[in-house]
Amino acid sequence: MQTSKLVRLTAVSAIAALALTACSDSGSSDSANTDSSAASESADGNGSDAESNNPADESQFPITVEHALGETVIESKPERVATVGWANHEVPLAFGIVPVGMSKSTWGDDDENGIMPWTEDKIAELGGEEPVLFDETDGIPFEQVADTQPDVILAAYSGLTQEDYDTLSQIAPVVAYPDKPWTTSAFDMVSLDAAGLGLADEGEKLNEDLKKQVDDAMANYPELKGKKPLFTSFGGASSESMIGFYTLDDPRAGFLEEAGFETPEIVKEYTGNSDSFWEEVSTENPEQFDDVDFFISYSSGDEAADKEALEKMQADPLTSKIPAIAEGRVVFLENGPLGASANPSPLSIPWGIDDYFAALNTAFEAE
Repeated sequence: MQTSKLVRLTAVSAIAALALTACSDSGSSDSANTDSSAASESADGNGSDAESNNPADESQFPITVEHALGETVIESKPERVATVGWANHEVPLAFGIVPVGMSKSTWGDDDENGIMPWTEDKIAELGGEEPVLFDETDGIPFEQVADTQPDVILAAYSGLTQEDYDTLSQIAPVVAYPDKPWTTSAFDMVSLDAAGLGLADEGEKLNEDLKKQVDDAMANYPELKGKKPLFTSFGGASSESMIGFYTLDDPRAGFLEEAGFETPEIVKEYTGNSDSFWEEVSTENPEQFDDVDFFISYSSGDEAADKEALEKMQADPLTSKIPAIAEGRVVFLENGPLGASANPSPLSIPWGIDDYFAALNTAFEAE
């Protein structure tokens, strides 16, 4: 058994990763924004000193943004920006706009203050006050959102229901997801949220910059090109006789394909026939995973327990027939920011993409 190939990285717990919920303490905030030069520099985290205005051109308003929950009209350039869901706040921050309120991060945070390190760095760089952190433990805190008096609410990557959307729309115009809850890619999130800020062209430029950073990082690890990862969460399936995995509708698996990895056939099959970003299949047919080159899984938080879990699968009469498991090609992601960055976002990509690919590459270093 080749348990030496276990990789120790940063990540979220299995259950929290599936839920993708965010909750928070509250803080105080005011908007702080940069001039238009910040938009073109946003992908690498560089920008100018904070100012008070959204760099969008007022003359283009009103604008209309279409999404899965309706059609949103934004009458004038928003100055006070609030966000709900996961990572939407990173889009205005990338353009130099500090939100007045955003969701608190409850998994992957390094110091348990509810703000990812790349977000902390950007807010500090812009000189803005810490946004109000919305407590979304039991759903969207509508009164708390309303208290921030936003001009627009960004939620392109979220799980909003129609009822949530309708309620939030009484507070301010809302930009929701383009298709299904929790399935928006990082790049689509940028496009939609940027459009809601009146920065559609700047969003396109940001995406180009982010994709170049991903390509450059991938070029550092040629062994990964064309490999077929399966992003799972051992322990997250409904029973030990099942293996769960993220479909291409999930930003984690979808991002890997966009980055240059290939996709296992079972993931392709279930992506085409499922409405969910997470699927589970029985281990009774281990040959379904024959073309998986390596598994990516969230850690239990205990290295010894992760090692034991792999050894148990390698001893199992069914899962031991899966080549990647039998040969120990499993990457376990520990709790922490790098694991959270496996669900990519506009500020986490420049922060950790090379380290993420370096960790995945470790699955093949002993070959």
